[in-house]
Amino acid sequence: MQRRTERSESAFARAADVLVGGVNSPVRAFKAVGGTPPVIVRARGSAITDIDDNTYVDYVGSYGPAILGHAPQPVVTAVTKAARRGTTYGAPTVGETQLAEAVVAAMDAIEKVRFVSSGTEAVMTALRLARGATGRDKIVKCAGGYHGHADAMLAAAGSGAATLGVPSSPGVPAATAGETLVVDYNDADAVADVLDARGGDVAAVLVEPVAGNMGVVPPRDGYLAALRSACDAAGTLLIFDEVITGFRVAPGGAQKLYGVRADLTVLGKIIGGGLPVGAVGGGAALMDHLAPLGEIYQAGTLSGNPLATAAGLATLEALADDGVYERLEATAAALERGLRDAAAASGLAERVCIQRVGSMMSCFFRPPPVTNYADAAASNADAYAAFFHAMLDAGVYLAPGQFEAMFVSAAHDDGDVAQTIVAAEGAFAAAAERL
Repeated sequence: MQRRTERSESAFARAADVLVGGVNSPVRAFKAVGGTPPVIVRARGSAITDIDDNTYVDYVGSYGPAILGHAPQPVVTAVTKAARRGTTYGAPTVGETQLAEAVVAAMDAIEKVRFVSSGTEAVMTALRLARGATGRDKIVKCAGGYHGHADAMLAAAGSGAATLGVPSSPGVPAATAGETLVVDYNDADAVADVLDARGGDVAAVLVEPVAGNMGVVPPRDGYLAALRSACDAAGTLLIFDEVITGFRVAPGGAQKLYGVRADLTVLGKIIGGGLPVGAVGGGAALMDHLAPLGEIYQAGTLSGNPLATAAGLATLEALADDGVYERLEATAAALERGLRDAAAASGLAERVCIQRVGSMMSCFFRPPPVTNYADAAASNADAYAAFFHAMLDAGVYLAPGQFEAMFVSAAHDDGDVAQTIVAAEGAFAAAAERL
């Protein structure tokens, strides 16, 4: 397509005068790929449209929550009805109970839920709860795992932090970072060794069961089960960060897909139906350590916001319809096959690594496989930038960074997949020139 950019460039310049870097989250900037981001004005189904009236097949999906596509009618209707009743009360509502009941029904490891307003806040709450319940201070996390921007979690972080080349951040006290012990993802022996040596100090092991913030990296066979066993032996809590994977890779999240239960689960994205939300869930005895029943304090005026809970409940109800996950899998599998064929046609079959779990996928510009952050970081960022811009010019919107996932929605259809594959044939050829 002949893509216009004048209005986006003007709008972004205006934004840069009053917003830091012109954005409110670094992952939206184009620092990793160059150029100016399109400024989006509307979205529907599988497509987004920018201020220059360019329309793109969208695989960002607001970084995961748009599993039904953009502006799905059940969610729009639910939010509209909720807004007419008031946008926030600072008081209990039936909607937050209904959403909690839906989460508990879907996830075997969760008996009680505490809603918050973001994934970062949910991780902060889970870590405070783990420390308070165990009386221990240390946390084990994986290099390249991104769990929000709380101080202790910006040690060897992925996602935007990795893309920008600052896996740890100024402003984080050394003493705070020192409470976080970092191991490689997919290395169960490393976790066992840490817990053998320091298990009495470790409150929790925190992990994305499917890494989604260093690109999509699946767990090795037996990895999650080994973490479960090591934590049980050390009296350490296992926390799964399912902000991305929860209701994305399966109705019960990655825990259902891989058959491993966590002590605490962090949720977000999809359970807000596109509105800001986060949650912590776990067994009742552990969750009851939180105030007002327990001594561990956490609070939030907008937690359980009626608009967010209405959107989340409508989303989960729509996902419960027969066949949704089967259609997601079929569409994502067709896209994966097409991308592999397009890469092979450009002579890149052994120089591009395409990895997928359910409806989340990544293209790494390096030989397969990618099993941890070091592997992901060895990808060719220049090749990804060339691929990204060629796809954008062909009407396909991907995340502007190598370390983010592609997300397929229930609104993507065969025509979207076909357009994407045609675009990829040219984009892989452009990337080949950088490899």
